[in-house]
Amino acid sequence: CQVEESAINLWNWAVTKHSGSVISDEQRAKLRFVACRLVCLCEGSDPPEGTIRRQILMSMKTGKGWIDIGKAELADGFLEIAMGSIEKLYAKLLKSSNDEADVHVHKADVEKDLFKVLSYQAESAVAQGDFQKAMMCVQRCKDMLMRLPKETCYLSILCYNFGVETYEGKKYEQSSFWLSQSYEIGKMDVKYSTGKEMQAKVLRLLATAYLEWDCNLYLDKALKAINLANEENLHPAGFFLKVKILLKSRASDEDIKAALAEFLHREVSLDSCLNTAKLLLEHRRESVGFDFLKSVAERFESSPHLGRITLLHIDFLLQNKRELLAKQKVEEIIIGHYTGKQLLPENLNQLHIILWDRAAKNYEAKNYSEALQWYNYSVSFYTPGQIDQNLAKLQRNMASCYLHLKQLDKAKEAVKEAERCDPNSIFTRFSVYKIAVLENNTDKAVEEVIAMGKLAEKQSQHEDKLLVDGNTGTDLLSLAAQIALENEQQVVAIKALEYLSEHSQDCHQVFAALKCLVRLMLSKVMAENEERRDKDIDSMLTYLTLAHRRLAEPFTEDNLTGDRRILEAHWFRKVAWNLAVQFQHCPEKMRDFFVLSFKLSQFCPSDKAVLIAQKTCLLMAAAIDLEMGRQQDTTPSEQVELLTEALQHLQTCKEIWKVLKLSGDFAKDPTDTLLLLYEFEARAKLNDPGLNNLMESVWEQPQIEIKTLEIIASLAMESPARYPLLCKKALKCALSLLRKQPAVDTVRFSKCVHSLINLSLPPGVTDLEACVLQEVWGYFEDALSVVSSTEAYPEIEILWLMTRAWNTGIFQYSVGNYKEAEQWCGLGMRFLSHLGSLKKSYE
Repeated sequence: CQVEESAINLWNWAVTKHSGSVISDEQRAKLRFVACRLVCLCEGSDPPEGTIRRQILMSMKTGKGWIDIGKAELADGFLEIAMGSIEKLYAKLLKSSNDEADVHVHKADVEKDLFKVLSYQAESAVAQGDFQKAMMCVQRCKDMLMRLPKETCYLSILCYNFGVETYEGKKYEQSSFWLSQSYEIGKMDVKYSTGKEMQAKVLRLLATAYLEWDCNLYLDKALKAINLANEENLHPAGFFLKVKILLKSRASDEDIKAALAEFLHREVSLDSCLNTAKLLLEHRRESVGFDFLKSVAERFESSPHLGRITLLHIDFLLQNKRELLAKQKVEEIIIGHYTGKQLLPENLNQLHIILWDRAAKNYEAKNYSEALQWYNYSVSFYTPGQIDQNLAKLQRNMASCYLHLKQLDKAKEAVKEAERCDPNSIFTRFSVYKIAVLENNTDKAVEEVIAMGKLAEKQSQHEDKLLVDGNTGTDLLSLAAQIALENEQQVVAIKALEYLSEHSQDCHQVFAALKCLVRLMLSKVMAENEERRDKDIDSMLTYLTLAHRRLAEPFTEDNLTGDRRILEAHWFRKVAWNLAVQFQHCPEKMRDFFVLSFKLSQFCPSDKAVLIAQKTCLLMAAAIDLEMGRQQDTTPSEQVELLTEALQHLQTCKEIWKVLKLSGDFAKDPTDTLLLLYEFEARAKLNDPGLNNLMESVWEQPQIEIKTLEIIASLAMESPARYPLLCKKALKCALSLLRKQPAVDTVRFSKCVHSLINLSLPPGVTDLEACVLQEVWGYFEDALSVVSSTEAYPEIEILWLMTRAWNTGIFQYSVGNYKEAEQWCGLGMRFLSHLGSLKKSYE
């Protein structure tokens, strides 16, 4: 039919395109799947032989295609179709056969396809973990090998592959079964076997599977398998495995030596010998291992790789704490180095690693003399005058040993050599720095700190494997600061700590450095005179500002946890507060510390204590700004700047105060009054338009204090502010409140009246309106009523009132206002009667 023809064409197209790598394996499998399905759908009730054979071929190949791309579960259906088609074909062939000979021919013909289908089913079963099915399929294939001997090699390799797959999946029992099957099948027909090399390979893996499965239970089987493998084909891997099995079986040294002797009689590589030696020594068979190494050295005496054997010997001598023998071996190599028996470069590098490792272990154990001996062995391989970065590192390490041994001169020589070889290494500069500190050469030590800082910033060092990230430079500077402090060189320590605080990416390191700097600088300031103190106070401001900047940077939990940041912020805000209190003699610095304390506190939780601290800091900062603005040497532009800053602090403080008042009772707290007075002063002196709104709220207050009104009145006329009407209103309010007191405070009352009269009747002003005089007359009357009712009114104020009233009357007389003159002079005479000791002088 046309569908079948299209399916066959699709199949053939997939074959040709795949061979040209046009389509992938998966795409080919899918095309075969479609083609095969279409052919099956077109099958009639009694298809011809050719159709059945084609269906067998297509089903087998479709199933195999799914297996090859790792989708074995899709293969089973097609393999079953192939199996059914084979049965149909066999039945059809039997039906057309005339004698027994034809039957045998047909059976042989069909069995070839049957063998393939069964092997594919076994592959699918193994892939899906169905061990029983796979075993059954392979057994059926095995039964056919007498009639299909040419398939022996294929089936043996198939079982080997199953063994490898299950071994890699740690299914050692199944793996041992498949490998045993592979070996047994390989022996069935010598003509078509896999060959001795492959058989040995199978047996070696079988022995390994037994060891992995259960080393104790299957040790004998493993040994038997490896002996068979070595009989088939002696391979270094087989020999190595045999020694391993003997070691695991705790065989005697004599048995192991016999195996080693057999091995050495054959052609073996140096790598195999060295791996065997390592195996012996790892299993603590030192005697056998060292003897074997000697034999290997004799065998490869003329090899350029002889040094590898010696290095392994040295390494294991050191591991077994036989240092004296190891040193002898090293000294033999040194002698050989200068007598024409040099190690290969890679072997010499390996020797340096061994020597340095030994020296480092002795250094850690504080055996500095011993460490120097191992370093000196390494130095022996360098020629005089040679420039090498590793030699520089070596000399630095030796210098460290000499310093611990208090041999400063030798340490200086070693550092000088390191400078010659690698002057631009941060580690070399650190070594020079240590010498400078020990010699109390402060200038040189500071110079080296600066040099280390510059090198650390470049982050371009590559000669030392220690420099695996950008933190190494700052770690060295941290150590430099520690060394300076231990040697009481504060100037040097401060320089190193300043670099750390500015450039380190480690937040913990930064804050530790800043704390140390603050403590160091504070102790320094306390011991200094005032001339040098300002610079160091500025430094502390810089440190705290830097702490604020680093706290404000984005951070991760790995770098700085939230809790840790809060703790650091608390520490620095408290320090800033204490410094502000401590430096009261310097208002500007005091203000800056209070502002910093506030800024740092913003990283802390807003609990009551923190809010109170914030409020106090801002109030103090505003108060200091206002005080500095009052100074005579302050320029107008500076004053404006100070007043503006004060106003900003006050606005922030007001917001905090609103929140704080919700948390408790602050009835006796003077903050509201201070905020009002500070804001009034700032706005008045700035001629700020917001002043009117502020005062409206003041006049509306039901219980404003007299003292507050007096201060407002005073500030309203304090230069550059000039608000006489506002001043007068405040004084009137104060006067009104004073009158309402049960016992009038005559001193405050007299001052209030004095100020009101001066505001309304300024000295020297002559052209006054009648309403003004009427207003002033009222003040005099108020004063007279109080004077008449108490003897506590200040006499000097009574005298002043009398004089001002008399002089006003005289002035009125001079301008012809006789009636007004009589009234004012009479008012003056009424005050005269209340004078005490001064009365006779003025009568």
